Amino acid sequence: MRFQFVPFWFLLAGALLSLCACRRAPEENRAKNTVTNTDASPVSNIEPNTSSNSISLPLERRSALNEEVTVSEADWPYWRGPTGNNIALPGQNLPEILAPHQNVLWKTRLPGLGRSSPIVIGNHLYLTTADPEKESQSVLCLDRHNGNLIWKTEVNQGGFPRRLPDTHASLTLACNGEALFALFENHERLQLVSLDLQGRILRQITASPFPSERLKPEIGPSPLLYQSFIIVAAEFEDGKIQAFDQDTLSPVWIIPRKSISYSSPIVAYLANRDQLLIPGNKRITSYDPQTGEELWNAPGGTASARGTVAWEGDILFTSGASPDSQTVAIRATENGYEELWTNNERFTTQSLLACNGHVYGINDTGVAFCWRADDGKEMWSAPLCGPVSASPILADGIIYQIDQQGKLVAFRDHPELFEKRFEVPLGTSAFATPTICHGRLFCRVIEQTVNGPIDTLYCFGLPDDGS
Repeated sequence: MRFQFVPFWFLLAGALLSLCACRRAPEENRAKNTVTNTDASPVSNIEPNTSSNSISLPLERRSALNEEVTVSEADWPYWRGPTGNNIALPGQNLPEILAPHQNVLWKTRLPGLGRSSPIVIGNHLYLTTADPEKESQSVLCLDRHNGNLIWKTEVNQGGFPRRLPDTHASLTLACNGEALFALFENHERLQLVSLDLQGRILRQITASPFPSERLKPEIGPSPLLYQSFIIVAAEFEDGKIQAFDQDTLSPVWIIPRKSISYSSPIVAYLANRDQLLIPGNKRITSYDPQTGEELWNAPGGTASARGTVAWEGDILFTSGASPDSQTVAIRATENGYEELWTNNERFTTQSLLACNGHVYGINDTGVAFCWRADDGKEMWSAPLCGPVSASPILADGIIYQIDQQGKLVAFRDHPELFEKRFEVPLGTSAFATPTICHGRLFCRVIEQTVNGPIDTLYCFGLPDDGS
């Protein structure tokens, strides 16, 4: 096991190099944190920020980033992965036991704090972070093979909502192979930023006003990529879902929404067509992701939803806990939908996991459930872990779950019998859903120390894998 960190003198040197580079090339300067225009503008048209907001390795160490990058099926380019269902590709070959001192390939201390999941593109790993004291929000790039920090780009300063608990970096990035897309809440708005894979800001816009005083939980929806669009949900009493062009961040379509949902929208192929799904306002609604036109909306779920809709085949599943608890299954049809079953289990923030004709969920108290997908028959339920916020993820027949106390647990995808594989403490708290790809499991946890909380990223796997 190797504990990776970047010495202070090294960070300072990188920052000075970055500042000098910015002075030589004004068109690459970062945008001011006070930008609130809704028109997408290249960074060269925005007055530069004079603060040192980028930490970079020396240019020779960054040369590998200049290679042409494409998203492969082995990557994990956005929230819930390439399938949209938090299911890793077969053949991950993860070790049977994962522990703080067993099968750890590297462990890296991250700057700041965050709850977003890492995404992985090729040899690099990207995630968001925030510094609550400085009120700064940033995007990080790490080397996938050793956890070394490659660059850190600050995209905002100030304007944090006064809401606890909130790390101000909870939304997972999205990447199309050419650009990264980040969404942050600040200055009473949702800030949408695109960056190239070298960490340079390309464009940024105010995706939506976002009145923090009207919302108690922190913002939840991660950005969604669909074809040439990036889709953003900004839901409150007068909220909306909006699609933007990935290249220009210009608006494409908008859906006004009179509901509160903290759920990340998702596109699923149901009933022979792509459908954009989101719960909220005690409804589950389907839209055409190309136009924003409503296809159908079905009763079910809770007034305020947070988990992402899961699906298998033509059956979709969602749950919520505010103000009432309800889990719902609906079958999409050519003409709309068919209600299948409901129960009253409580899943506040975590999403469900659908696979092999069954749906799994770990409720708020850490009890695991398995139901038959088509009729909701409970196959089994069993205590699994402590309270959870993160969602379960499946790889090669094993379901992994991190709980709020920083404990990683695993059990088999087996509808006939509950079989727990292991339970190991990694930190003192955890809220980010793990990522599994390239034969690696990446898990973000918080370690509480006498000097305060430390954000830590683990990489588990076998040494011979991870190509």
